[in-house]
Amino acid sequence: MSIDAITATDNSAATALTEDEIFGAHQGGKLSVTSTVPLSNKRDLSIAYTPGVAEVSRAIHARPELARTLTWAERLVVVVSDGTAVLGLGNIGASASLPVMEGKSALFKTFGDLDSIPLVLNTTDVDEIVETLVRLRPSFGAVNLEDISAPRCFELEEKLIEALDCPVMHDDQHGTAVVALAALTNAAKVTGRGLEGLKVVVSGAGAAGIAVAEILLAAGISDVVLLDSRGVINSGREDLAASPGSKKADIAGRSNPRGVTGGPAEALAGADVFIGVSSSKLDESHLASMNEDAIVFALSNPDPEVLPEVAVKYAAVVATGRSDFPNQINNVLAFPGIFRGALDAGARRITPAMKLAAARAIADLAAEDLSADYIVPSPLDPRVAPAVTAAVAAAAEAE
Repeated sequence: MSIDAITATDNSAATALTEDEIFGAHQGGKLSVTSTVPLSNKRDLSIAYTPGVAEVSRAIHARPELARTLTWAERLVVVVSDGTAVLGLGNIGASASLPVMEGKSALFKTFGDLDSIPLVLNTTDVDEIVETLVRLRPSFGAVNLEDISAPRCFELEEKLIEALDCPVMHDDQHGTAVVALAALTNAAKVTGRGLEGLKVVVSGAGAAGIAVAEILLAAGISDVVLLDSRGVINSGREDLAASPGSKKADIAGRSNPRGVTGGPAEALAGADVFIGVSSSKLDESHLASMNEDAIVFALSNPDPEVLPEVAVKYAAVVATGRSDFPNQINNVLAFPGIFRGALDAGARRITPAMKLAAARAIADLAAEDLSADYIVPSPLDPRVAPAVTAAVAAAAEAE
């Protein structure tokens, strides 16, 4: 597919949707299960089910590793949510989150050719969720955590990684971070900068914000300043000193090397990059205080921290999370290939090196046609998932 064709397809997303279209598409759900073998006669039934299937079960009982190839479990991703942080809707509960998880599973199949099923749980207790997934482990091969509120999402992911012998990733954290790094890599090139020297401000210190800061630090960007609702995160803040084991306290000790204090005005003065992953609004005067040829990623959905038509007055490169503006930072660029690559390589963990490899692969795909309005490939670009898959698998095998 040509870049022009992809762009034309993307622009169609801006067409107004009707309620009939939306609810019609969701009637009866968006997923179904189909058989991969014929079931048209008695012989087919005897092979797919009894008595033939008993031979397969006996073989797996004798050699458990055969379940990897004789069932779908090791290639099945479960999309798990408790419905506490769904899109921009907040804590709407398990049942109301199910349409979103169905959509995520559909994306896994379409873009990563991975089977996936949604699991929404009627509990917000981290240990209960862990116990549930440990008990279900024979039925799946990887866990995509989705729309789980912070800070519980950090604890849940960490506990699941330790409890399960399969890839686990909270996409709201790491998918966002991977695509943001890919976009920033190319935005820096467009503005003639190197990554390492950038002064970056991340607005929002929840799941996505902390993950973005983590991956930027891992990529060699040392000057990263985070903002939360109380202002700049720094090691001198009393509320962080009172919670030394928290994610914010940890990141405070590894970021903000200039010791910036205050709020958005102080953080953005002389900054090169703004990355917004919160619902807070960015004041135009703060944009004006940034360095020349600034980079602004206003990723809050559906309402960006600052609208592109305002940001372009001060920024050389602008990105959002929306499909109706250029440079959409969309997690679908990352998660299908990350999981597919991890599963292809037989990896038990999704590591920082694998995430960095995914970001490089995404960035490289846009390098040939790089411009201020094209810093990442389209989510519909068919090259993306195979490139990310290959890069992640290679990184996993190298480790």
